[in-house]
Amino acid sequence: MTAQTGSVETRSFQAEVSKLLHIVANSLYSEREVFLRELISNAADACDRLRYLSLTDPDLIRGDPEFAIRLAASADACTVTVSDNGVGMNEADLHENLGTIARSGTGAFLENLSGDEKQDVGLIGQFGVGFYSAFMVASEVEVLTRRAGDETAWIWRSDGLGSYTVAPSEKAGRGTVITLHLKEDAAEFLEGARLRSIVKTYSDHIAVPIRLASDDSDETVNEASALWTRPRGDITEQQYTEFYRHVSRSFDEPWQTIHWRAEGRYEYSALLFVPSAATTELYDPERRNRLRLYVKRVFITDDCKGLVPEWLRFMRGIIDCEDLPLNVSRELLQKNPMLTAISGAVTRRVLTELGSRAKDDPEQYAGFWDRFGPVLKEGLYGFDSEHRDTLLQLVRFRTSTRDGLVSLAEYVEAMKDGQEHIFYITGESHDAVSNSPHLEGFAARGVEVLLLSDPVDDFWISSMFEGYEGKQFSSVTRGTAELDAIAPEETPDEEGADSQEKSESDDVAPLIASIRLALGDAVKDVRASVRLTDSAVCLIADEGDMDMNLERILRQHKHVHEASPRVLEINPGHRLIKGLARRIEQGESGSEIEDAAFLLLDQARIMDGEPVADVRAFASRLSRVMELGYTAPTSR
Repeated sequence: MTAQTGSVETRSFQAEVSKLLHIVANSLYSEREVFLRELISNAADACDRLRYLSLTDPDLIRGDPEFAIRLAASADACTVTVSDNGVGMNEADLHENLGTIARSGTGAFLENLSGDEKQDVGLIGQFGVGFYSAFMVASEVEVLTRRAGDETAWIWRSDGLGSYTVAPSEKAGRGTVITLHLKEDAAEFLEGARLRSIVKTYSDHIAVPIRLASDDSDETVNEASALWTRPRGDITEQQYTEFYRHVSRSFDEPWQTIHWRAEGRYEYSALLFVPSAATTELYDPERRNRLRLYVKRVFITDDCKGLVPEWLRFMRGIIDCEDLPLNVSRELLQKNPMLTAISGAVTRRVLTELGSRAKDDPEQYAGFWDRFGPVLKEGLYGFDSEHRDTLLQLVRFRTSTRDGLVSLAEYVEAMKDGQEHIFYITGESHDAVSNSPHLEGFAARGVEVLLLSDPVDDFWISSMFEGYEGKQFSSVTRGTAELDAIAPEETPDEEGADSQEKSESDDVAPLIASIRLALGDAVKDVRASVRLTDSAVCLIADEGDMDMNLERILRQHKHVHEASPRVLEINPGHRLIKGLARRIEQGESGSEIEDAAFLLLDQARIMDGEPVADVRAFASRLSRVMELGYTAPTSR
């Protein structure tokens, strides 16, 4: 909703912003001082962006070339002011940046607010809306701003209760002045010592000078140098953490910090972080990385495609190149061979660090894998084969025989005598694959199966033509299962099991022929199964056909229009199959066998999470079979 009174325009906040502001204003957040960190971070970003723009348009900073952030407190007015001489905003910028939650995954943010999390304003940082944290301490906020190069200034005002106003104003120079009218319980932030302490705690790493106004002068209260240029030994963990929070706009702590300087053919510094929490941005279709590119400590862009591969998009931090020209355009960056070489070197360093962490601290690495493993596995799929071998050392799996995560090396080491393949199963969820009937024969032989339930699994594993350490990957839902060469787990009750299985397979041959005849084109074939021990039936893909779960995914995305006929496998040792086989031996045929054949097929479909082909026909057949059972004479 928009209303205008004279030159003052009043607008309602975007609905999601109103909800967010209500949460902020009513939260009992124990560290309210983080509002200052958020406002200082925004001011530093504004200075960085203008520094970049001034490379091609020096007039933007003419007369005021030195960037700075200023803090001031007024006990008389009960206000705190945060000002900068950065790029500033125009009217459209104010509406976009302060009236909506732009590019922040609003819906997902609100979905995460449940239970105790409604009291956790820390979630705000995960969605890039730190400006609104000002309302934790302020009853009203004013933003006076003038965009560099513009003549008109604008003032934005809101009490955070549902609407805001925007009006033309006057300001002597470029930049932004944010004035917070403090709540009564926030008077502590009027004290200079309190503000100085907050800056030293949260914003000492900011490369722009932060000056605190006192009675007779301004005092610089931060280190005001680029953190990544300092020796690692001179940087505390707290400083690393706050710099991570600044560049990632989050409130968590970094799970891994990787800081180095490369010298040689190309010189660059890198300060990278692996977050300890995943955000919804990971699954943004654009797959943007969130690393910041600097050249000689001048911010260039936070959207440099190719700076790292898409499958490392969970990384946060900066890369500062010494050899790129300062006026390089974003378009030229994507084609720059120097950046390609740096990207390869950075990727190798990150993977090496992850490998070391996996070896030294497998429990912590398991947590990392649960958060970011599905993204990292994207690197195994496609044409980026340079890092595939390294990635195969890093991937972890849940399996059918062990708790916790297993590496491929551990899997291969535990392979059974006679086992020539790495067996796996893919599906829509961990529960679906771990309870699949296709695993029964493997469990009977103690054969470990990789349980894959991430959407990317079907794609990367189908491209593993070279396998791992000479072992090919083999789906347990395709082909003959290749179990004949692997001996079952030996127990006293299983002596002569092989000959028994052969006899049972011979016994059901007439039944197989009858089912094959009844089902016709509904299946590709009907066979006796070696992979089933408890279930009566299952569906498999024939050798050379597309894996069933991959086809299911492609059908969902309209890349495949019709389901391929599958092979129906029946368990010769199952009581139901034995009973049907006896009926065939006794000469029974006709509608009852046909009903049984289609019900077995539908049962197999249901167990694979597929709908039955004809619901009405399924219900009719099921009713007829139940009638035979419930209306037959009983003897006591």
